[in-house]
Amino acid sequence: MRLVRLDRRPGRLARPLTALLVLFLGAGLSAGATPAHTAPATAAPAATAISTEAPTDAPAGPVAAGRFRNPVNTGADPTLVHHQGSYYVATTQGDALRIWRSPSIATLLTADAKEVWRDSDPSRNQQVWAPTLFRSGDRWYLYYTASDGQDSAHRMYVLESAGTDPMGPYHFKAKIAAPGSDRWAIDGEPFQFGGRLYFAWSGERDDGVRNQLFLAPMSNPWTLSGARVHLPAAGNCPEVREGPTPLTNSAGRLFLTYSACDTGKPDYAVWAKSLAPGANPLDPGSWRQEPGPLLSRDDADGVYGPGHHFFFKSPDGTEDWIAYHAKSTSTVTYNWRTTRVQKIGWTSAGTPALGSPVSLGYTIDLPSGDPGPGTRAINDTDLGTGDFQVSYGGAWSSGSGCAVQCFWGNDHWSGATNATATFRFTGTRVALLSVKDTGNGIAAISVDGGPEQRVDFYGTPRVGEQLQYVSPALTPGAHTLTIRVTGERNPAASGPVISVDRAEIYP
Repeated sequence: MRLVRLDRRPGRLARPLTALLVLFLGAGLSAGATPAHTAPATAAPAATAISTEAPTDAPAGPVAAGRFRNPVNTGADPTLVHHQGSYYVATTQGDALRIWRSPSIATLLTADAKEVWRDSDPSRNQQVWAPTLFRSGDRWYLYYTASDGQDSAHRMYVLESAGTDPMGPYHFKAKIAAPGSDRWAIDGEPFQFGGRLYFAWSGERDDGVRNQLFLAPMSNPWTLSGARVHLPAAGNCPEVREGPTPLTNSAGRLFLTYSACDTGKPDYAVWAKSLAPGANPLDPGSWRQEPGPLLSRDDADGVYGPGHHFFFKSPDGTEDWIAYHAKSTSTVTYNWRTTRVQKIGWTSAGTPALGSPVSLGYTIDLPSGDPGPGTRAINDTDLGTGDFQVSYGGAWSSGSGCAVQCFWGNDHWSGATNATATFRFTGTRVALLSVKDTGNGIAAISVDGGPEQRVDFYGTPRVGEQLQYVSPALTPGAHTLTIRVTGERNPAASGPVISVDRAEIYP
């Protein structure tokens, strides 16, 4: 029997006590159809809906339909909307703009990307960051930041769809810049307030200080029609205020939420300023600084740097959700940021209650109205040769030294050439998530005994529950997936180790 402790946060079961002790001792390694969403201002604070499903060493019964686990995309800086029966997500890709579409949040991770824009203009076809989807009338607008390869050249741009499909096609519409102020600018997003359209972004002050919040009025979704206004904003770090995105409560109070701190730091966090109904957004004195942060690192659950977020509604419109990126390492790095989602609540005073960022691997109820079906996880300790189990051949080690970086606080690993791990499952697709580390090598992965595909498990710094492999779509039914240790490694790796942690099964 495995001992677990009950987490004090509602609806959650903590990781195994052994993993917590290892960690403590230091031994472990707005969106959619409207730009500002509305939710009841009188709702009680709500934690994310997390399953209380307990980990066991024995084979577990199937996870109830309608549940999923993060991440939902391997990119950072997400924008996520639900429109006419599908979710659409876009993240920072660097060289182009891509969108993923899926009928369920549970299948976004394995959805195919569609490249909707690649620019030939060398002044704006590099460092393509921070996409934002916004619908106005019968068109979609896709805002983004780009440069010529030098950060100082970053400016904001917008595409316009040819029709009503968020997947495009798109054409270049305009550069977004305040009249008479063509300065460094990133992370722009429009919002409506008091029947008028405004634009918020992170820009450069006249004294050259960057990453400050600015606002300007808009005459249409592609034109700033007035002078920019600097909006001073608090934060837990002095250097960055970026990624502004709106959220409105049912009383009409606007919360302009933003991220503070350098996004490479573990202390990157979500803060907010708010504006009363009828106030003037272009008057900095009308804004109230909300005490923060609203969402920040959770070391106990291994979530670092949560931020650059976006709010969206559940398919039936009854729930508010947040999409954001975070990392599973406290190391200062811009790599390994992945997109996660969770339900948010509201306090009785009408302020957003974003809660604590959910650990990778925690089981979450699908958004209300999401048709599912949800996915099912196989843990590396679900031992056996039956359905939804894993068996090992050759020399493998296991333990809880990976603590919060692993699914349920444990994993298996081996550097023995030709050692194998075989997952057996019934479904239509499988995804593998596990640790990437400096000592990891190259695995050979095959489905149903077919041709092997080489996959490099190396990564630096060490991070957990990273997407290693997604199978092609499979015929519904029983299948096997085999991971073989090849003994090979890339020149940067210090060893050939392969880690086995979590398999997500798609029914």
